[in-house]
Amino acid sequence: MKEIFEYCRFGDLKLPSRIIRTGLWESEREKSGNFTPEIYNRYENIAASGVGLIITEIFSLYPRDVFSKWTHTPHFRQFVREAKDLTDLVHIYGVPIFAQLGFVQFNKKAEQNIKVDEVSIDDIRKIQTDMIIAAQKFDYAGFDGIQIALGNYYFLSRFINPNFNTRTDKYGGNTLNRLRIVLEMIKVIKENTNLHINCRLNAFDGTTNGMTLDETIEISKLLEKYGVDSLQITRTRSPQFFTRENKDENPLIDAAGKIIKNVSIPVILGGGYSSQNQINEILKKTDIEFISMQRPFVYDPGFLVDWQIEGNGESKCKTCNNCYWKKTSTCFINPPASLNP
Repeated sequence: MKEIFEYCRFGDLKLPSRIIRTGLWESEREKSGNFTPEIYNRYENIAASGVGLIITEIFSLYPRDVFSKWTHTPHFRQFVREAKDLTDLVHIYGVPIFAQLGFVQFNKKAEQNIKVDEVSIDDIRKIQTDMIIAAQKFDYAGFDGIQIALGNYYFLSRFINPNFNTRTDKYGGNTLNRLRIVLEMIKVIKENTNLHINCRLNAFDGTTNGMTLDETIEISKLLEKYGVDSLQITRTRSPQFFTRENKDENPLIDAAGKIIKNVSIPVILGGGYSSQNQINEILKKTDIEFISMQRPFVYDPGFLVDWQIEGNGESKCKTCNNCYWKKTSTCFINPPASLNP
């Protein structure tokens, strides 16, 4: 029987538990982008807690993206050196760490937020090149993997979605063509780095002519075929969906189960749980092997230590979503000691 706190295989990696920490916003960086002591301290607390795998806060591919004020970027001068210090610190605890990479808008000089259908072939090559260069920086910095943001409403999630992509060239039309922009850069990343490649996918989006679970399954199979090592299943606006009132009615459980039956790579169930007993029930009753958490780590980066001691722990996070709406990596209810008067 699967247990939360046990060593397990995750593709080519060995994890110390089945809990995956997924990051979102980064509010403790310097204005120049540099890492601060608070960031190193937070990651060390997470790594020492009993977590299986750390996925960083989002790294914004473009420094002038809509969310770039609240994210890291791999483009500041000391990035590789400072990120290497971070990955070395996490590795002391035997925990792998992935860099999460994405962007929301594609801007070109005076053209802002260019629509998927209006992106030129040269633009596609630029996006792919920029993603590949960022992946190489992550590799140099000692990250074990990269998570490519193909979910929520990031740009690439819209590019692969038939509701947004009505192109008539080889990057539009059927599922393979809409996914081509991703598959081509995955091939280059696999050939030029040692990174484990994870893709974060919406299970479905509920929009007219949008992504269905059947198409997500087809995409999952294609991603595996072209070299992706693992998947994380989410939905378009996770924090708005996952609240204490409805987290027991999680359609992602069924969706993740169906995806698992169609691929042979690890699949992470994305978010929404804060109770050790709930997670154990999912592990016991389904084929799901890995579950991600975000907001509980914002409330208390080291809460898993208590879970291992208690055996029936529950996060004290109130799911107020202020960390999401106000785009901060720290909690308003339980602020870090450095912020207390």
